[in-house]
Amino acid sequence: MGYCVGMKHMPAATLILLAFVTTLPMTGCATSTKKPDANAAAVAEVDPFLDAWARTNRFRLGRPGSIRITPDGSKVLFLRSEARSFVHTLYEFDVATGTERVLLTAEQILQGAEENLSPEEKARRERQRQTARGIAGYSLTEDGNTIVTSLSGRLFLVDRVSAKVREITSISKQAAIDPQVSKDGRKLAHCRGNDLHVTDLRTGVETVVARSESPTVTYGQAEFVAQEEMDRDHGTWFSPDASMVAVQRTDTAGMEMFHIADPTDPTHEPETWPYPRAGGKNAVVGLEVRRCDGSGTPVRVQWDAEKYPYMARVTWKEHAPLMILVQNRAQTEQVLLAVDHATGATREVLRERDDAWLELAGGNPRVLPDGTLLWLTEKDAGWVIEHRRVNGELIRAVNEPEMGLGSIGAVSEDGTSLLVSASSDPTMSHSMMLPIGKGERVQLTSGAGRFGTTISRDFTTMVRTSSWLEPGKPDTWEVLRNGVVVGQLRSVQEAMPITPRVEVMKVKGEREYYTAVVKPSNFDSRKKYPVVAQIYAGPTALTVHSTANAYLKHQWLADKGYIVVSIDNRGTPGRGRAWSRAVKGNLIDAALDDQVDALQALGQAVPQMDLSRVGVSGWSFGGYFAALAVMKRPDVYACGIAGAPVTDWADYDTHYTERYMGTPQENKAGYEASSVMTFAKDLTKPLLLIHGTSDDNVYFMHSLKLSGALFKSGRDFDFLPLAGFTHMVPDPKVTINLEEKMLRFLDRHLKPSRE
Repeated sequence: MGYCVGMKHMPAATLILLAFVTTLPMTGCATSTKKPDANAAAVAEVDPFLDAWARTNRFRLGRPGSIRITPDGSKVLFLRSEARSFVHTLYEFDVATGTERVLLTAEQILQGAEENLSPEEKARRERQRQTARGIAGYSLTEDGNTIVTSLSGRLFLVDRVSAKVREITSISKQAAIDPQVSKDGRKLAHCRGNDLHVTDLRTGVETVVARSESPTVTYGQAEFVAQEEMDRDHGTWFSPDASMVAVQRTDTAGMEMFHIADPTDPTHEPETWPYPRAGGKNAVVGLEVRRCDGSGTPVRVQWDAEKYPYMARVTWKEHAPLMILVQNRAQTEQVLLAVDHATGATREVLRERDDAWLELAGGNPRVLPDGTLLWLTEKDAGWVIEHRRVNGELIRAVNEPEMGLGSIGAVSEDGTSLLVSASSDPTMSHSMMLPIGKGERVQLTSGAGRFGTTISRDFTTMVRTSSWLEPGKPDTWEVLRNGVVVGQLRSVQEAMPITPRVEVMKVKGEREYYTAVVKPSNFDSRKKYPVVAQIYAGPTALTVHSTANAYLKHQWLADKGYIVVSIDNRGTPGRGRAWSRAVKGNLIDAALDDQVDALQALGQAVPQMDLSRVGVSGWSFGGYFAALAVMKRPDVYACGIAGAPVTDWADYDTHYTERYMGTPQENKAGYEASSVMTFAKDLTKPLLLIHGTSDDNVYFMHSLKLSGALFKSGRDFDFLPLAGFTHMVPDPKVTINLEEKMLRFLDRHLKPSRE
C-alpha cells in the first residue's frame, strides 16, 4: 500500500472535484467582497503555504534525485526539475571542477510535442508512486558512457560525453515499456504490447524474443503484485554475456477483471485490469530463458509453482548461476533456487520459514566477485547480512541484528566491504562502511537526521544526502571524493515559508513508543489545544522521522491552533520481529490499542494536549485506521478523516493482504474483526470520507461500499469523491481545496465556537 500522497498529471477534463453526501461547502480561490453568511464558511484568498505546498509537490520539486555515479567516480548524473515543474531534466556534475551541465531535456527530444503516456506506462508509474514528467527515469550502461531513457513510449540512447541523442526505432507501433540495458551496453530489452523485444544497439537489429500467444499472456513485465507489493518492477534479466535473457511469462486468464470508468464522461471506454483480490486467483507466473537473437527453443525454468506461486526475486550475475527466490502463497516459506539455464532444472540453495510471514529484502541475494553470496535474513532483533557459499553454506554473519540494518547500498569491486544504511534508532538512518570479513566499520554520517549515500563502483566518489532534525537546517547533497567534500548537487527547490519544529520523543504506556509532536509556533504553555493524530499505523511504513522537513504540513496545521502528533504502533517496521508480527491475523486491534495507549502517555508528557478533542486523519492504510478509530473508540477520537481507505480486506490484493491476514476463507473471523464494514453501524462521531474514483490500488468501491453501509444504518457522514483521480491526489488547485476542506472539517468538530 502507498504511504506518500503524491500528484499525478491528469487530462483537464477529469480535474473536476465532486462533493457528494457532504455538508461542508468547498472553498474557492477568489476573494469575496460580500459579507459571508454566519452559517457558511467564508470564501478567502488561498493560504500562501498551501499554495506553495501544492504547486511545489510538497516542496519536493527542484531537488536532485535518481543519482548515479560513473564507474570511475568522475561524474555524477542526476535528475532535477524546476521549483514548480514536474518536468525533469537530466544533469551531469563534474567532480573535478564542481560544475554541472544539462545532458538531456524532454524539449530536446520531443521538440515541442506533447508528452503522451500509454495506459500501461501510467499504471507502472502509479505502482512506483511516480509523478515526474519529462526525463522521468534513465539507465546508465556498465561502462558509464551511454544513457538509456524513454519518453512518450519512445526509446533514446544518449552518448554521455557528447550528449548526442539517438532514437531506437522499432518494428512495433506499440509504446515501449520498462527498457533494460545489458551489462555490456550492447543490447536493449523492451516490452511492447504483450511481447518482449531485444535490440542490438550496435547494428540496430530488433528481434521479437518472446511473442505472446494469447491476449492474457505477457512477456517481460512484472505482474501487479510484484510491482505494488514485492518491490519488483522488472520482468527481464540479461545473462552476464548478454546472449540470453530470462523472461517472465505472466498469464492472467481466469482472474477477476476490474473496470475503471470516467464518471464525468459516460461515453469514455472504461479501462480494464486483472485484479488479484484476496482469496481469489493470482496471475500465473513463469520464467523462461531465451536467446537474444530469437534462435533455439525457449527453456522453461522448473520449480513447484503450485506450492511457490510468487517469484519474488531474480538475479543473473557473473560468477554465479541464474537464481530465483520463490514464496508460497501464505509467504511463510521461501526458497532460493539456482537455475541451470541450459535445461531449466533448479536446485535448492537455501530455505527460510516463519510462522507469521517472511519480509522480502531488496537485492536478495547479492553475488560477490568470488562467487559467494550475501543474504539478508530477519532475526528476532533485526536484519542480518549472512555471507554464504553458492551452495547455501553459511560462512559468517556480517553484522549483529541489534545494529538496525536498513539495506545494502553497494558492494566494493573487490568484494571486501559494503555500503549499508543502519541505525538502532528507527527514526533515523545513517550510512556506514561494513567489512564483509575482518576490518573496521566506518561511520559515514552522524547527528540527528536521516542520511543516504550513493557511491561509485570503485568506492572513490560518493554523494551524501542529509536531512536534519534541527529546525531550519537545509537538506544537502554533498559530493565527496576520497572522503573530502568537493562540491554539492544544487537544489532549486522553493524556500519553505514556515519552519517545522518537531519534537521526536519516546513515551511509555503499556509499551514504549516513538512519537512526533508539533506545536503551534506561538505555543502558549498555559493553554489547552485540540489534537490531530496524523496516522498511517500499518505495516511497511513509519510516520515518526528525525527530519524536520517531513513535518511541514504538520506545522501548518499546528499553526492553525492544534497540537499535531504521529505515533508508530506495533505492526510497523524497525522494532524487531515480535513488534511487527503482533498484527498477524488482525490488522486493527493491536494498532488501535497502541495508538490510544501512546496518545494517553503523550497527554501526560504534553499536558497542553486536550485529549477530549482529538481528531484522527490518514490516507490509504491511515484512512482505514482513521475510519475504524472513530467507530471503535469514540471515547478517544472526536472526528476522523479517512482518505482512500481499505474498508474490507477481502477486496484488497492477495500479496499484501494474505501476508498479514491469510485468506478470507481461512480467517473469516479476522477479516470480519478487521473490516470497517463490520463497525459502520457504530459510527457516532463525524467522519469525512475521501476517495479517487480512478484509484487502481485501493479501488473506489471501498468507499462506495462503506458509504452505502453508513447510509443504510442511518449514520451521518461526509463523502468527497475525487473524480478521475487515482490513489495519489493530483493538481495543485484540487490539493489546495482538499487541504482547506479538511481543515474546516477539523475546525468545525474540534474547536468550540469561541475559537
